[in-house]
Amino acid sequence: MTKLSGERRTIALDTTGFMPEVEGDALFVAALAAGKACPGMPMVEIGSYCGRSTVWFGSAAETCNTLLFAVDHHGGSEENQIGWEWHDPTLVDATTGRLNTLPHFEKTMSRAGLTDSVRTVVGDSPTIASTWTQQIAMCFIDGGHARDVAANDYAAWNGHIALGGILAIHDVFTDPELGGQAPYEEIYLAAINSGKFVDVSATGSLRVLTRVK
Repeated sequence: MTKLSGERRTIALDTTGFMPEVEGDALFVAALAAGKACPGMPMVEIGSYCGRSTVWFGSAAETCNTLLFAVDHHGGSEENQIGWEWHDPTLVDATTGRLNTLPHFEKTMSRAGLTDSVRTVVGDSPTIASTWTQQIAMCFIDGGHARDVAANDYAAWNGHIALGGILAIHDVFTDPELGGQAPYEEIYLAAINSGKFVDVSATGSLRVLTRVK
């Protein structure tokens, strides 16, 4: 498997986030394949947090001579809020008292030298998708895990993926004891049952599909 190497790999692994190393490598490979299948088309990431996965994804976009649009409202998902399991108090803005991952994301992109290849898009994913006009080579969905949020992300973006392009989904757990079911049921199963996507690979909780019709 092709892997991200050198300083960027170190930066990715040092960045706060939830993307395991082996899944980051699989995301990188999937993005390279998407760039080859759909040359010149941009790519989209839904849910960037502090930019850990974006280093892998953005590096692949750079290699493919295209842009990655990183979409996130940067206020954190439900599970990142105060009192929840995945809350990180170091990401709370001291002025507002609310989670704000944007400064951390921007710092990561700067450290990784990806500011020319990654476009930061701050806002609500479905709202941004509603005015999106380009076909994309790949969409990686790693946003909120509430059922309505996951379903809305899939509904908003799947139609923008070009024929032969890639849909990647993070935190797909078929066993509810291992994790929440929203990415599995609301995104993965929805994609498979639509007949528009077929499986390419599964690495840990990362599922990679390609659009066939």
